[in-house]
Amino acid sequence: MRHFLHVFAILCLLTGANPSLASDVIYAPGSRIGLVPLIGLNPAKTFPGFETADQRVKVVVAELPVAAFRDVETVAKSNAADPRGLKPQGLETASGPGYFIVETAKNGEDNVRRYSMVISGGTFSGYVAAQVPENVGKIYSDEAVQKMFATVALRKEVPLEEQLGLLPFKLSELSSFKLIRTLTPGAVILLSDAETENNIDGSAFIIISPIGSVPERPDDRSRFARDVAATIPNLREGRITMSEPIRINGSPGFETRIDGTNTRTNTPVTVVQWLVFGSGKTAMRLIGSTPRNEWSDVFPRFRAVRDGILPR
Repeated sequence: MRHFLHVFAILCLLTGANPSLASDVIYAPGSRIGLVPLIGLNPAKTFPGFETADQRVKVVVAELPVAAFRDVETVAKSNAADPRGLKPQGLETASGPGYFIVETAKNGEDNVRRYSMVISGGTFSGYVAAQVPENVGKIYSDEAVQKMFATVALRKEVPLEEQLGLLPFKLSELSSFKLIRTLTPGAVILLSDAETENNIDGSAFIIISPIGSVPERPDDRSRFARDVAATIPNLREGRITMSEPIRINGSPGFETRIDGTNTRTNTPVTVVQWLVFGSGKTAMRLIGSTPRNEWSDVFPRFRAVRDGILPR
């Protein structure tokens, strides 16, 4: 139930909106989740979802682990009662059955209606959340929001050009990686040799993401590189084999290599972490991981991706 009860955005007063639907499914930029929004809602600029021009009314979409849908489906089909009397209700959508709940809550001093729905995307769960102030409930009624939720559609892939176009940097070299997946639209991207998302940990992959609050003093960067390397997920028995400053495309950087074991596949892996320091306290972080017996073949590809990152 925790997947349903988490609402990502705070919605405020909506005035003058028409509760009718637009004509076509619109996918949130960089997301595999789309819907036919109610009139007045447009793709948001700062988060995956939709909002009004005054940025006060929002509908948020998110991709959750595949287990989220199964968990909610189990609750919906059971006789278990939630302490608050909430139970997911079935809803047929454009992409198959979903489950939604509606609840009344407080947002500060305002009474609000909250709507949440989850739907299976096969390899992920699609999640949609909305919140409507009580004083506009006649405009954005339960029926209107439910009709909007029924239009939710899932696409198998986000077009590559769309994913790359949202990034704050240019990625000019993909180095023959097969699977390209945005982890955080407009910020974090993964490239992998895996055929499907379920096999990523058993294949070579590289994750590229911005990172903030990095030390400005060169003398502090060695310790920082080791500290953040220790936070790499799904890695145990990690042993740093190299950690030293380098230049990357003319910018100061730091390379750290680690031998360890992937906790999900229980296989030996070699990991490289690059930090590319920018202006102020910002940096780009790249984490490449590959089965250890493939390191000599994959490392040049990791490096080609790294060297192909260009400013916009």
